Amino acid sequence: MATVPAARDEQRPDEPGRSRAMPAWVYRHPEMTRLELERILLPSWQLLCHVSSLRESGDYVTLDVGPESVVAVRDRDGTIRAFHNVCRHRAARLLDGSGNCRGGITCPYHGWTYRHDGTLIGLAARESFPGLDRTGHGLRAVRTEIAFGFVFVALAGDPPPVAATWGAMAEDFAPYRFDRMVPLSPISEEIWEVDWKVAMDNYLESYHVPIGHPGLNRLCVPDYEDQAGVPGVARGVSWLRPQPSTRWSERMYQQRVGNVTGHLPEPNRRCWRFYSMLPNLGIDVLPEQMDFFQVLPDGPGRCRIRSGVYGLPDASREMRVVRYLGQRINRQINREDAWLCGRVQRGLGSRGYTPGPLSELEGWMREFHDLLCERIPETRFAAASARFA
Repeated sequence: MATVPAARDEQRPDEPGRSRAMPAWVYRHPEMTRLELERILLPSWQLLCHVSSLRESGDYVTLDVGPESVVAVRDRDGTIRAFHNVCRHRAARLLDGSGNCRGGITCPYHGWTYRHDGTLIGLAARESFPGLDRTGHGLRAVRTEIAFGFVFVALAGDPPPVAATWGAMAEDFAPYRFDRMVPLSPISEEIWEVDWKVAMDNYLESYHVPIGHPGLNRLCVPDYEDQAGVPGVARGVSWLRPQPSTRWSERMYQQRVGNVTGHLPEPNRRCWRFYSMLPNLGIDVLPEQMDFFQVLPDGPGRCRIRSGVYGLPDASREMRVVRYLGQRINRQINREDAWLCGRVQRGLGSRGYTPGPLSELEGWMREFHDLLCERIPETRFAAASARFA
């Protein structure tokens, strides 16, 4: 690795007591994106789907992380398994999106077919492969765990179990009964023209809420007033304000949400909870529903936002109204975040910018930066080293 002149070592975000944002170049460099995938994202737990999306034998859901694709499928014995979503013959992608492959997983290129447990069971023109041992050509398994109703996968490395990472923090979810929830809409994706780290920085701090999210600020007190965390996981609680909002949708939500959430302890009926799991997952827990927010790089300066919304089965009109209002408010918050992050991404290209001081309210963002510095030490430097030229 090339050495870096000492003059460049002006700001070291990993030093004790550091108080500045990371250098702008780390949010715009293609080599950073490659290293982040290799060292941070692929060896971490990625949320793939809710268990309710894999109810029947053959049900599957796919997830793409950089150049990798993984598919989770429910086997005939009820086990949920995950595999690299690639045929062992000539690398064709096997499945897209979600659906059901009841008879097995068949490659669309040459017809190689696999059981739901990954075993190769058939191939076209088998006689043209003399001596082929099918047992050595099954789908490659991906490490899989189920935690609080969701399927997680790790495409590389050996991360600690999901439950161990969350620790006692996962106990917060018990009253909401995530494992009994169902999707309220399909998993969606959208492109933000920002680096994935800009989007995660934004999710990890609420310093911007009073200015950047006027609706959320009218509805709730900022969650930085009630925070907690364990290494790698953080939580902020926004309490619904007692005074009615001046906006109709927010005011109606305040008035109605308590009427449909009697299954929750009283305090949980009047707060929105925001959780993050490093490196790229956010979980929003509202009294009437929850959602996840997963940030995936799509090259430097561009990312995919993958999200899903879930709730307990309840077809009542009152619950439908409250969920509509909650989602309407949340969609506006997401639009504001996309707009704000876009302004940051553009500003990072300015010669007039040098990393500014961080507020004490941006502590969870600092933890994220610590992870980046630990796995990719070059991010410590104020300018890219020769390796990144």
